[in-house]
Amino acid sequence: MAPLARIRLAGTIAATALCAAAATEAAAQTPPDDSVVLNQQLQLGDVFSHQTLNVVDPQEQVTVSTSAQGNAASGAVENGSITVRSEQDMRGDAVASTDMTLGGDAWGVVNATTQAQGNYLAVSAYDADLTVDATQANTGGLVSATSQLGEDDARLLGGAYLNASAISNTTALYGEGSFVEGSIDQSSAATVRAYNRIETQYIPAEAVVDAQAIVNAVQATSGQTSGQDLAIVQTSTGDFVEAESSANSGNAWDLAGRARASANQAVLYNQGGSVVASARQDNTAYVRAAATTTAYDYGRAEAHARGAANELSVGNNDIYVEIDNSQFNSGGVDVTATFSGTNGYDVYVGADAVGNRVTGYSCSDCGGYLEARNTQSNGGDVSATANTSVAGSTRSVITGANAVGNSASFYVSRPSH
Repeated sequence: MAPLARIRLAGTIAATALCAAAATEAAAQTPPDDSVVLNQQLQLGDVFSHQTLNVVDPQEQVTVSTSAQGNAASGAVENGSITVRSEQDMRGDAVASTDMTLGGDAWGVVNATTQAQGNYLAVSAYDADLTVDATQANTGGLVSATSQLGEDDARLLGGAYLNASAISNTTALYGEGSFVEGSIDQSSAATVRAYNRIETQYIPAEAVVDAQAIVNAVQATSGQTSGQDLAIVQTSTGDFVEAESSANSGNAWDLAGRARASANQAVLYNQGGSVVASARQDNTAYVRAAATTTAYDYGRAEAHARGAANELSVGNNDIYVEIDNSQFNSGGVDVTATFSGTNGYDVYVGADAVGNRVTGYSCSDCGGYLEARNTQSNGGDVSATANTSVAGSTRSVITGANAVGNSASFYVSRPSH
């Protein structure tokens, strides 16, 4: 009988079953063959994290990291095999916020990351067999990440990279020379919100203001002769999920505001073996993504927003792919991208909205085979709007707005081929 390591936890803690020192997720251990890890986590209260910065004329880099997380578990295995059975239950709010005031000249790069998560599970396998049975539930009220940098006379001479990310449930799997299999069940009734904004006078370098909000997220990546066999169920029943970015400067050389909002998202990629995926995604939440970029004078300016209720991507850089997909959406999807400026060179504005989307592909150079069964039903309104205003002169303006109810794409190649 496989040896058991039982974990029953209340609060935020990392549960690990690990292998050799090469594993980066946690401290190294060497599990015996056919090991089993049982993880149970319950977070009843709210989790808050907040930072305030008030800095004048920083001479070098400014780096800020703010994180609030309910339940987290991570582990890895090298050689042998392991089964991970995990139950994570988040019943409180997870809120992270960062407020920055940078006066005068900031000579170095400004990096600010603000993250809020309800439940998080990450497991890696190296030359091993990995079986996962994961359940994640979030019945809390709010998962929120907010980042603001405001000072009208701020001069970010080294540029800026600002990210705000809010995710209710996350499962991340990774394998090298491994077979990854199992089931993942995610459900969330929480409101998920990400907001990111800057106000500056001058940015003579690249600046990116990014906001991402996802209710349920699954990512499985495997390579070096690996394989996957996964069953995924994702359910989003909260009021809404929204991501909003606002990038503003008097004079900016390369300024971008980007926002992405998704209710249910699953991305699977493999190399060197087969991929079998079964997925069901249900969403009733309202999905909103909005990106705004403004600059009086600009070199390159971008505003891009993307929103999706349900999205699944399954790819294999090898022969065999099998997909059984069901997607149901009754929530609205509203995406808006806006740029406003006076004089400059190049403007890029894009808004993409979709109710249900599935993409599957296998390798064409190696005699790929793809088998797909797909059911999609969208009952919500889907809207994409791009607004562009240039009061003076500009060299080029490239804009696009795309709204789709149901989208299904299957390739025996990569989608870019």
